[in-house]
Amino acid sequence: MTARSIGYWITTGLFALALFGSGVGDLVQAQPVADGITHLGYPLYLMTLLGIWKGLGVAAVLAPRFPRLKEWAYAGFAFELTGAAFSHLSVGEPGVLAPLVLLALGAASWALRPESRVMGRLLPASSPQHASSPIAV
Repeated sequence: MTARSIGYWITTGLFALALFGSGVGDLVQAQPVADGITHLGYPLYLMTLLGIWKGLGVAAVLAPRFPRLKEWAYAGFAFELTGAAFSHLSVGEPGVLAPLVLLALGAASWALRPESRVMGRLLPASSPQHASSPIAV
């Protein structure tokens, strides 16, 4: 195993564990989580939806293959975590740090993922036939 592979599995494991635990807390409507949701101004039924999405997202991130599904899961977690940070910030709560730390952990997991879990390259290496032109026609 390379250092990159070890880093991927550590960040992914911690990220998945935290979000799975959070999803379970949402699904069972744990009292501290329910209190937090209502304090932020959201209805309790949102907890069920968030719990289901988090569980499905964790499954997608951990499952082998399905790189497009993984991209969607990471994007969904980024939306959920930035929304959580913004919600805490909006009500003047200090809880903004936890979602941002999880977001950084998720970004590290995404950046360190092995080639088999990558959908494609943002900037593919130029091929010899188009090496002189920055735009392929």
